[in-house]
Amino acid sequence: MSMLKVSGTKIVDEAGQEVILRGAGLGGWMNMENFMTGYPATEEAIRDALTETIGAEKADFFFDKFLEYFFEDEDAVFFKSLGLNCIRLPFNYRHFEDDMNPRVLKESGFKHLDRVIDICAQHGIYTILDLHTAPGGQNVDWHADHGGHIANFWNHKDHQDRAIWLWEKLAEHYKGNKWIAGYNPLNEPTDPKQTRVINFYNQVHKAIRAIDPEHAIFFDGNTFASDFSHFGDAHKNWDNTAYAIHDYSLFGFPRTEDYVATDLQKHRMKRSYEKKRQWMDERGLCVWNGEFGPVYARRQYDGEETDAINARRYHVLKDQLQLYNKDRLSWTIWLYKDIGYQGMIYTDLSTPYMELFKDFLAKKQRLAVDAWGSDDSAVHQFYDPLVQHIKDEIPEKYQNLYPHPVWKLESRVTRLARNILVAEFLVQEWADHFVGKTEAELDALAASFKYANCLKREDLNAILQENAKLMAQA
Repeated sequence: MSMLKVSGTKIVDEAGQEVILRGAGLGGWMNMENFMTGYPATEEAIRDALTETIGAEKADFFFDKFLEYFFEDEDAVFFKSLGLNCIRLPFNYRHFEDDMNPRVLKESGFKHLDRVIDICAQHGIYTILDLHTAPGGQNVDWHADHGGHIANFWNHKDHQDRAIWLWEKLAEHYKGNKWIAGYNPLNEPTDPKQTRVINFYNQVHKAIRAIDPEHAIFFDGNTFASDFSHFGDAHKNWDNTAYAIHDYSLFGFPRTEDYVATDLQKHRMKRSYEKKRQWMDERGLCVWNGEFGPVYARRQYDGEETDAINARRYHVLKDQLQLYNKDRLSWTIWLYKDIGYQGMIYTDLSTPYMELFKDFLAKKQRLAVDAWGSDDSAVHQFYDPLVQHIKDEIPEKYQNLYPHPVWKLESRVTRLARNILVAEFLVQEWADHFVGKTEAELDALAASFKYANCLKREDLNAILQENAKLMAQA
């Protein structure tokens, strides 16, 4: 065990020896996401709906058991067996304070976060604490859990002040814990003005350092951790700090060109990666890849094409990792566990949760209401005319609204029309599946996410294990 710190381009231990962090994000846990656990819309919406539908006592029981079962000792044993040594822990600010009772700490928020940090420590696994959802929403997407498409975190100073207050409480609680590799103060910011994110980082860095001078800090680039072009010399104010990119390749998602590893495709993959880390490389700074990874086909939806699709996606992953290995890059792949779309392990279709929601999940798939890697082949004919209508009526120079080009015009239309509007109509239907369930039945639904009730994505895990081994031997 050693407190890690950033030294130049490297993460090092107390003896100054380089430590390369290789692991995954525990997405879908203390920051639930719709494609990972099968609900529609946002976490806050389905929590409220379930509370209204079956009562606070039963809803609280279900969510608490879900958090307990989602990561336990067996998960850590398996994770460590692959040679992986780091888990990024995304969490929602709502676990620690309420919007209607701001700056009053909910000590219950530490219950499961402490538990998982301690489990990981017992198995020699470092953790990185990631504020994935901040008050008001720090980005425009569903995982910022604000229910819209405006990142109001940047428009209201009090939202930012509350996030700083929370990091002060977290720093007080976790200072001195050597199994925590560091703090990731804000996941995937999208600040249209490009300057407020720098000001926030200055403030949160100062606030954390006043309490905890030891732990490393990992700052995401703007626009979904992809853009440092406006950071200038800001790094000179930030000691013991690394910089997080999220290096998703378009080749790893549906409705893009098939990846066959042509020279041009490899060049585009490499160029995208290098562009994200360019600012750090020019200044000799430490880079951490906080998220990356393809999504995978599922036989119940993709049929005979499943194996061929996934073979191409694994090829994408292998070529990405080859780039990272050359740079001795620390990374956490997205993600460890879900219901079968991207996780290293995933809930078995025979579990009570998957059986209960089988038809509902098929409907979600048809409607393409989840933004992440959705296959809209069943519905694009309804949305394409709307997109074309807007293109016909709006002059081209007005079409590219931030966060363009990450969100092209088509993405903006479908985000608002499908992933927000249509998804809202499904929230109550999701909650109604729980009506009449006994406490024992709720427990069984939550237990569907236990390690023993999950299947392993063997090809993915073999790739991760091999790459962890390569870097351990380097």
